[in-house]
Amino acid sequence: MFKVLVAECKQEISSFNPVDSTYDYFTVNYGAELLAYHDGKGTEVRGALDAFKADTHIETVPIYGARSNSAGPLAQDSFERIAAEFCHALEAHAASADALYFCLHGAMGCTQEMDPEGHLIAEARRILGPDIPIVLSLDLHGILTEKMLKNSNGFALYHTYPHVDFSDTGRRAAELLMRVLRGAKPTVCRVKVPALVRGDELITETGVYGESIRYAQKLEQDARVLAAGMIIGNPFTDVPELCSQSVVITDDEPELAEAEALHMASAFWESRAQMQPVLVGPEKAVQQANQMMGPVIFTDAADATSSGATGDSNALLQALIDGDFAGEVLAPIVDPASALMAHEAGLNGKLDVVIGGALDSRFPPLQLSVIVEELGDGEYPLESSGTPESAGLTAVLRCANYTIVALSRSVRFIDRSPFIAHGLNPQDYDLVVVKSPHCQPHFFDDWSEKNFNVDAPGSTSANLKTLGHRLCQRPMYPLDPDVEFRPRAELYQ
Repeated sequence: MFKVLVAECKQEISSFNPVDSTYDYFTVNYGAELLAYHDGKGTEVRGALDAFKADTHIETVPIYGARSNSAGPLAQDSFERIAAEFCHALEAHAASADALYFCLHGAMGCTQEMDPEGHLIAEARRILGPDIPIVLSLDLHGILTEKMLKNSNGFALYHTYPHVDFSDTGRRAAELLMRVLRGAKPTVCRVKVPALVRGDELITETGVYGESIRYAQKLEQDARVLAAGMIIGNPFTDVPELCSQSVVITDDEPELAEAEALHMASAFWESRAQMQPVLVGPEKAVQQANQMMGPVIFTDAADATSSGATGDSNALLQALIDGDFAGEVLAPIVDPASALMAHEAGLNGKLDVVIGGALDSRFPPLQLSVIVEELGDGEYPLESSGTPESAGLTAVLRCANYTIVALSRSVRFIDRSPFIAHGLNPQDYDLVVVKSPHCQPHFFDDWSEKNFNVDAPGSTSANLKTLGHRLCQRPMYPLDPDVEFRPRAELYQ
């Protein structure tokens, strides 16, 4: 019987979000609480637990979980508290452990610590010793660091974007770990690629990035290969080791790992220009939208809360007002003051509010006279996964042809749930502002006339040159001209 410890620590950040996140952003679970949290959800941890359960020789011991929605950099003292909690929970079970499955995102970032996940894995290795296998699951937007590679035995990566394979990734990580427990000798090869990518070609079902993913999946069908993937990093987590990376993990086959990782990296590099966004300026987007029957979507990827933005940009609302957009508009915004004022005013209350820029001062205040049409507590499940969200006091505000959903806290705008939870059907509107770079197509794209990727300002702008990277390795495409790629395979055994 093998005793496998199960832990989780997940947060994705934008270094360009001016608001630091703190410990209270996290949901923390210990022991059996971790099982209860993931029960019935399609998460990595749930997928891993189900895979372990199918093997009668595996006993799982949940020890610790901490997860937060995407946000700004994590305050150092908050990270230290989380790290201490994790280490304490791990130390309590280390003596009897045969392995650790650790669910991470890969794109955490702190106000001081530049590699928080690497730090956690290094601490796990220190506590468990050199011989206990540590296997990870990671988002393809993760940043794979030297510490992570040196202190773990392998990892499974998402293979879909937009992400729908959470549970499957956990399953693959569990299966990798069980192979290691039964004698497999992971040989990890990675090739760093000096490129950051964004845009529609990253959609794995239809875009060129999907070719990299399908190649990795084909490799994983080879019995000699334990895992493979193409990591594109999170361009908004500005840390020294940010880049794209091809990764192949074999069972003691270094030549195979090296050859395939080099092949994947070279093919990815050749497609780098394709994997850049096609953006439309706000004024032009409004002009074109005014001439369409609709509905149309305005994607505000620059204010994507799922990528670490504040969610309080009013830039597209201002552009629509300035451009005299005539149709019915539906838009979300994080604005705790306006939501509170609406609750104080009550249903059908009339009030003047200042919309936007409550958290990110780059957005000038937008003054509107509104009517309160709906109030809520902000508690609802995500349409895409059923995972609970907690947006705090929420209000539906009406101003002329604009319907604005004002939320008190940042939540993931990756589907229609903030609208549906408050009795609003996006298909009833001529234009919907979506604060996510990509949603599953049936949520918006399948029924809209056009989706405009609008070049708006914000801390998660797809116009990467505007962000102001200071820490990532340079030169880096597309931040710098004339970037040269000299492929170099790095082996970890």
